[in-house]
Amino acid sequence: MVVVVLALGGALYFRDHLEELKRYGYATVFAVGLVSNATVILPVPGLAVSSVLGGVFNPWIVGIVGGMGQALGELSGYLAGYSGQTLLDDRPLYPRLRDWMRRYGLLTVFVLAVIPNPVFDVAGVAAGALRFPVWKFLLSCTAGKVIKNILFALAGYYGIESLFRLLG
Repeated sequence: MVVVVLALGGALYFRDHLEELKRYGYATVFAVGLVSNATVILPVPGLAVSSVLGGVFNPWIVGIVGGMGQALGELSGYLAGYSGQTLLDDRPLYPRLRDWMRRYGLLTVFVLAVIPNPVFDVAGVAAGALRFPVWKFLLSCTAGKVIKNILFALAGYYGIESLFRLLG
């Protein structure tokens, strides 16, 4: 019984703080997406922010804005590869991703962008090193990131809505 009361109190407290996030707007979703994906090989939980803010804002817009910010953030890995300073040549996964990029560039970027995984940074570096056209990289990356972020934002929206209905 005590656990239920604490859970109810925590959910109501959390709800009040979620409402406070509304004043920051969609620019925050974009900025967090951009910064969270600008780090190469260092995971930052940008999807968690999309999920949480999907419960506060319109989840469709959160997904689109977050996905666009994350796709632009992935340019850091692409540019690192384009500059020739990959630092990944000795990693076992890099040659395989480089081969996939050569054979199925758009599809490889899209699939890796739509699936939550830490491998996308390596694919971005490979795309840059292979001089994959930046517009193709951004197009397929944005499509994948937007789809993934919409799904996470909808999960956050329906998860938070369900929790609030359950708790009253």
